[in-house]
Amino acid sequence: MNIAVITGASSGLGIEYLKSICEKYPNLHEYWIIARRTEKLNKIANLYPDRKIIPVSLDLSEYESYKKLDEMLAKADADIKVFVNNAGYGVLGDVYGSDYNEQCGMVDLNCRALTALTTIALKYMNKGSFIVNVCSIASFCPNARMSVYSATKAYVKSYSRTVRFENKKRGINVLATCPGPMDTEFLSVAGINGNSKTFEMLPYCNPAKVARKSVAAAEKGKGIYTPTFFYKFYRCLAKIVPHSILMNFTKT
Repeated sequence: MNIAVITGASSGLGIEYLKSICEKYPNLHEYWIIARRTEKLNKIANLYPDRKIIPVSLDLSEYESYKKLDEMLAKADADIKVFVNNAGYGVLGDVYGSDYNEQCGMVDLNCRALTALTTIALKYMNKGSFIVNVCSIASFCPNARMSVYSATKAYVKSYSRTVRFENKKRGINVLATCPGPMDTEFLSVAGINGNSKTFEMLPYCNPAKVARKSVAAAEKGKGIYTPTFFYKFYRCLAKIVPHSILMNFTKT
């Protein structure tokens, strides 16, 4: 059974990935959407009466969720064509004075869950399939006041590159998509709205365009997708300018 799987699918970029994948791959048997909020998942599924949307309520910060998803995929005899690791979050603020549960939670969801789900997904993928791991421009350089988040995204970018390299012979691609800020729930959850001059100055990316173009890039075998000239330039800049200098622009 050919399927697509999208995590973090109850809002923002996750919803846009579902839209894009439904449009681009209308002949898949099922589209699995994963998040904690069951009610929201059900509402989203009802928006696609001509597609078989399967809401899967899982808390990806819990180890048990990985085993459950693995068992569900095995029972469905799944052949995953598209897997999008979109679940994740960030928190704005200095490490000093922060809540260690919140800080470690970013590592658990952004790194551990993504690693577990990628490992599981690869068992059910064949030639021509691909994974999109949602990364960030924060992966290009450490960011003051978002130290853990930027570190987790640096992990996602590095991990995606190596998994892509390992699976080239299998014909399976892995892409890290690295957008800038987007007008989604991420900003309010992270406590960014009104609290960061840096974010206020940055150009925002369009979530629908990010989803559509990153899926197209993954299908073409690309390893990384960065939207807009501004962020492509920043990606290059971060390779040549010392990070100790660039971090001065992220501290406010």
